[in-house]
Amino acid sequence: MIIHPMPAPRDAASDPVSTAGSQEPPRWDLSDLYASLTDPAIERDLQSLDARASTFADRWKTRVAALTAAELAETLDQYQDIDEGLGRLGSFAQLSFSAHTSDPACGRFAQDMNERLTAISAHLLFFTLELNRIEDVAMAALTADPALSAWQPFLRDLRVFQPYQLSDDVEQVLMEKSVTGRNAWNRLFDETMAELTVTLDGETKPLGDAFNRMSDPDRAKRREAAAEISRVLGANSRVLAMITNVLAKDKAISDTLRGYPRPGSYRNRSNMVEDEVVDALVAAVDADYGRLAHRYYALKAKWLGLEKLEHWDRNAPLPGADERQIPWSRAKDIVRSAYTAFDPRLGALVNRFMTNPWIDAAAVPGKSSGAFAHPTVPSAHPYILMNYHGRVRDVMTLAHELGHGAHQILAARQGYFQSGTPLTLAETASVFGEMLTFQSLLDAETDPARRRLMLAAKVEDMLNTVVRQIAFYQFETRVHDERRKGEISKERLGEIWREIQERSLGPIFDFTPDYDLYWSYIPHFVHSPFYVYAYAFGDCLVNALYGVFRGGLPGFQDKYVAMLEAGGTKRHKELLAPFGLDAGDPAFWRKGLDVISGFIDDLARDSEEPNPS
Repeated sequence: MIIHPMPAPRDAASDPVSTAGSQEPPRWDLSDLYASLTDPAIERDLQSLDARASTFADRWKTRVAALTAAELAETLDQYQDIDEGLGRLGSFAQLSFSAHTSDPACGRFAQDMNERLTAISAHLLFFTLELNRIEDVAMAALTADPALSAWQPFLRDLRVFQPYQLSDDVEQVLMEKSVTGRNAWNRLFDETMAELTVTLDGETKPLGDAFNRMSDPDRAKRREAAAEISRVLGANSRVLAMITNVLAKDKAISDTLRGYPRPGSYRNRSNMVEDEVVDALVAAVDADYGRLAHRYYALKAKWLGLEKLEHWDRNAPLPGADERQIPWSRAKDIVRSAYTAFDPRLGALVNRFMTNPWIDAAAVPGKSSGAFAHPTVPSAHPYILMNYHGRVRDVMTLAHELGHGAHQILAARQGYFQSGTPLTLAETASVFGEMLTFQSLLDAETDPARRRLMLAAKVEDMLNTVVRQIAFYQFETRVHDERRKGEISKERLGEIWREIQERSLGPIFDFTPDYDLYWSYIPHFVHSPFYVYAYAFGDCLVNALYGVFRGGLPGFQDKYVAMLEAGGTKRHKELLAPFGLDAGDPAFWRKGLDVISGFIDDLARDSEEPNPS
């Protein structure tokens, strides 16, 4: 179990915990994992897990190939139990750090925990390596035994990596060096970004405040915020370019050693999706840049009364957009009602998050600027982090992360190793929950002008999820390909970024040179190379899935819940088959993109008006 450090924490127990009836966005309480960073149980668990892992290695190392099916099932149970213990510790360190990224003490805690967990994991490394050295015929005989039936999906997915496995000694060196290699560079990025500040209205504020202001209706304020972002990113461009270059080279070394055919192949294997399926998705979206992003942003420029858009106009609210603040309590009601109306089982699950201190939603300094749902371990429960500012967009973020949370709870019954869902499917419940929430708000709105504004906002979110993420994927691909030929200058990184942004967003944008810096703040490039296409995969998949739901497929809700309960035990073809969908069919992606295009068609009918209000 290798824990990748995330942003840094204060003592988790010192945070105020909002009650279920609070009007203010809550902070979470991590005491279901550990009481605090100084909880004596942490040291006890570390020592116990180290001893258990060492005993496990002494008992089973070099013996795995000789195990019977029943013995292998027993060892897998033991292995999972130890790894779940490591996962609990790692989850606590990650979550604490992400809620308090600027606290040095918590940064040290996260790093120390990462180092100790990596050392314990080294005892266990032999096990999966020896499993993958069992001949295919022998493994087929083992998995045919009923004693191993529950472990078949785990063993199936483990053997996907068999061709890329190295010797035990090399694997151990790579694991142990990770704490001073990739993980250390990830931490440097997180801490660098957490400390960046901007000056707005004469006050020093977190960088995230400037990004938030890029959605301000006042164009002058958006321009000011963009200038501050550019100034700060420019001042830190040397270190951010170095981080990018080092991590890309680190990945190239590892990929070459393992024999992966191209930079994105490891991620695709991890997602249990074929390279060709990802290629088909990227090609489909790229071919539709014109009818999606180019067409929509040309309409938006007209509605804003602008001949050209600058990059700080991309997320500008449309004229007449409602900027009323939505209280936290109202946001919870909106999302809970949407899930409950679809299926009371899901409504009850999201309500558990709202009535327990499992969400950290307060927008406070020194906290990770993003949003996520962390599954932790099946013996506990997921936690959600976001920054709630009271906008409709934040309500959608809540709906999105609660979809993840519900999915993670349902899948937990598969056990620690088999509850995790490939990234390509991990976005299904979250995006579907967003769609349910959006549709409930749209259906309740009777004012045609407000409905059009809501539809435009939804289109922008979908473009950010599909077009923007595929453009990110194309940027990563270009960067990793070029890095194999030598170090890439920050100027060249900017050139690649600009070329792809111009292609994806269209000629209506007149990008200023400072936009060349904006590749450098995106954490996915640092923490999870080639992750980003999963968002587009999930959005297109959900669009197709939602179409099946609206079409009235009998028993849809039961099929949907069963899909989420399956966790990582089934591949995408098996999961989508009950809905009559196949992601391997090129027409599948077209279905998802047609939904976005159809929304733009609806908006284009009003294009003769100065704005859609």
